Parts: sequence; structure tokens; C-alpha cells
Amino acid sequence: MESGGVECGPGKDPAAGTRTGAGTGSGSVRRDVLVRRAVAGAVVGCLALGGALVVMPDGDRRPPAAPGPVARAATAVGTGAPASLPDLGALIRDREAHLRAHPGDVRSWAELGAAYVERGGRTAEPRYYPKAEAALRTSIEGRPEGNTEAFRGMAALADARHDFRAARRWGEAAVAASPERWTAYPALIDAYRGLGDHKAARKALDTFVALPPAGSAGPAARARMLTAAGLVYRDRGWREDSAAAFSDAAALAPTPAERAACLVRVGELAWERGEPVESLRAHEAALRAEPGEHAAQAGRGRALVALGRHSEALRAYRSALATRPLPQYALELGELYESLGVGGAARVQYDLVRARVREGGAGGVNDELVLGVFEADHGDAGAAVRRLRAEWARHPSAAVADALGWALHRAGKDKEALGFATRATDRERGGGARVALYAYHRGTVERALGMDWAGRRHLEEALRINPAFSPLLVPVALRALEELGEPAGAWRQRPVRDTAGGDSGR
Repeated sequence: MESGGVECGPGKDPAAGTRTGAGTGSGSVRRDVLVRRAVAGAVVGCLALGGALVVMPDGDRRPPAAPGPVARAATAVGTGAPASLPDLGALIRDREAHLRAHPGDVRSWAELGAAYVERGGRTAEPRYYPKAEAALRTSIEGRPEGNTEAFRGMAALADARHDFRAARRWGEAAVAASPERWTAYPALIDAYRGLGDHKAARKALDTFVALPPAGSAGPAARARMLTAAGLVYRDRGWREDSAAAFSDAAALAPTPAERAACLVRVGELAWERGEPVESLRAHEAALRAEPGEHAAQAGRGRALVALGRHSEALRAYRSALATRPLPQYALELGELYESLGVGGAARVQYDLVRARVREGGAGGVNDELVLGVFEADHGDAGAAVRRLRAEWARHPSAAVADALGWALHRAGKDKEALGFATRATDRERGGGARVALYAYHRGTVERALGMDWAGRRHLEEALRINPAFSPLLVPVALRALEELGEPAGAWRQRPVRDTAGGDSGR
């Protein structure tokens, strides 16, 4: 268990300026460019290593000692990569002890702040976020100009809190301070994505990829580059490129924790594509790499639901919640219980959604999106509209457009709802991602407005994208299509076969 920490004071906010050059590339890079750079980096690294071995005496030709837990965690948090919880605990204890003796070490303050951010994210303990902010601001107070590590840490903290405007400011400050340092770019790309600014995200990715390749950057840089590319490709609807980029990132990941995170991305994308068997395999591979990976357990639960293995899915979701009780996981588990007719257990999870959002808010986490989605379907639709209007003003992303459109529909405001539902599914304004839930919401709104042909088309599209996108809503979509008089063969789900075996009962 970490110690009580060290005292730290407030710092300046140099990130409040204008947008820096997030990138100058024209058009979006594709996976072949990334792979060439990754391979080139690996070759440079191998040549450098080979040259060193050639000139070393035979007695010195031995591999370097493996880094310890503090060094491993410091490397991970310094690049924004996942670190194992034991390693994070070791790093936090080490930096807290060091700073009690050396309170003027601005670099260690930045490392401690970044470690707190990662710890809070890995455990869903928002109490770490105020500690992270205090440590990072202390670093900035000691070095207010050019403090890339602290600026990047503040961007990562803002991303973790879902404050994407602040993340953009700090990410742009980090890039301005060190435009050729690759570690500044992933958090900035996440911020642009959270704001729905896909053009800026692609531009920042182009700049990231165009940085001079260096063998010293190692697999961590190449893995993060490919992960960022996979996310941008996913947002554009380039699902095959996205899947390939995530798979390549997993192969290059230098640590089990980072490999697990990449495999979770592979599994999430497979589930979005309606491929539950592939999704299950990827999430189980992630759990083999990092047994405590909560996102892999939740993803495993989604895949098992799609395969009809409900008992296993319930266990997977409960395990994810025990490791990291996120409100999103509680909402998904509650809806699974509701779909199985276990209303009492569903209500317990729905109460947990609200409780976890309140706890997160105490640590500065903005979970208005998930709370708005929950209220629209299971609570007060009017309250959902109010929350999501405010969230749209902060973060006009496709996810918020979809949620606000759905809340407006649930509140009986279908004409206004259609505008947001259309924006969420528009390939230009919405970014291009193909999400079954968005298509279902749009089709339902169109049907409510008497636009039967358009409604039928989008309901069918939802089922084509992912025939098992929701245990509650898929049966509703199927009934709606039947009521629209659609011939069975035109909209029937493609079969989802479980070739992995297992429990198929409730």
C-alpha cells in the first residue's frame, strides 16, 4: 500500500494558449506506412545492437540485466503505456520517499504524478487523480517552461477524467515544448478523439508517424504509434486497417501489461464487427498476458453474451467490477440481468452506476456521458437530455451526439433527436465509425417519425454490423422489423456460432 504521499503545491497553467502545430501532414497515413516505419526502427535498433556487440570483448557479450519494477514502471508511465499494478506501487513508493528528501526534483514530481494517473485508471480509484494533479502542478511550478513530462502527464490526467478540452490544451503544450518527442502525441490524439475533432486527430497522427525513426525509441514507441493509428482508423470506419494496426501493436508491445491493452483493443473491435468468437479469443489472450486486466474481463463478458453463454458472462462482468468498478461495467451487467428477467439484480447494478459516477465526480472524473445514457434508458429521460446537452457543449463527439439524440427520443422530442442521430452516423461529421447501437438509435427515431423506409434500413444496418450489439435491444430491433413487414430473409441475423465451446445456458 502506498504511503500518504508528499506535500505539493499549485503551479502555473502554461497550456492555456492557442493550438500548436499538431501536425502538418496532408491526408491520413495508412497502415503500410506505419509498418514500414516500425520495421525500419527495429532494423536500426538491431544494427545498433549488432555494432555494439562486434566491438565489445567476448567477456562482455552478455545481455543487460533485466530492469526492476521501479525502472519498468518509470519507463511505462514516462511513455503513457500501461504498467502492472505491483510495478506501479513500487514506483510510487520510491518517488514519494525520494521527494521527501529531494522536494525540488521536478522530474520526479512529474513521474509521481504520471504514476498516480496510471494507478487511478487501472484501479478506478479516483482519489489518485487529485494527488496526480497536485504532483504535476508542483513539477510545473518548479519548471514552468518546456516541462514536457509534466505537460504530458496533465494531458493524460485530463483524458482519464474525460475533460478533453483540458487534455487538448495540455497535449498541445507538450507538443509545442518538444515537437519531436513522440511521447507527447498519444494523449493529444486521445483528446482530439474525445472532442470529436477527427481531422485534428488524423493530423496529429500524421505528425507522429513522420517523426524521425530512431532505433533508440524501441518497440514502445512503435507499439504506441500503431495503437494510436488503430484508434484513428477505427473512428474513420477503416476497420480492417484498425484491426491490423492493433494486432501489430500487440506483437510489438514490450511488456505484458501493454500487450494486454493492445489485445483488448483487438477484442473490442472484433465485438463491434459482430465477431464474438474472435473477440473472446483476443480478450482471453489479454488475460493470459495480464491476468488482472479488467477491460479484458468486461470484453470477455460482452463476447460471451453474444455467444449465448450467459452464466459465464455474468461471472466475467462480476470479475471486471471486482477489479475496477466502472459505471459502464455496472450498466452492462444490469442490462444483462434485465434481459434474463432478473430485475432485482439489475436494479442493484443500476444503483451502482449512480454511486460510481458520484465517487468519480469527487475525483474530478466526468462520467456525464455514461450517466446520461443510463438515465435515458432506465431513469429520467428529461434529466438525461439536460446532462447530455451540457456534455455536447463540452465534447461534441459522435458518442455524445448519439446519446443526446437517443435521450431526446426517449423524452418525446423526435424531430430534434433525428438531427443528432444523423450526425452520430454521418461518415463525415461523425468520423465514419460503424457502430451498431448508433444505427439502431437512428432507425428507431426515424420509425417514430413515420420514416419507415429509412428506419428499416438503419435497423437492418445495426443487425448487419453486430447481430448481438445489446441483449436488451436486439429483440426490440427484430420485433420492429417484423412490424414493418420486412421479409424474414432480408433482415435475419447471420448465425453467430461458438466454435470455442462452453456454457450456452443462462
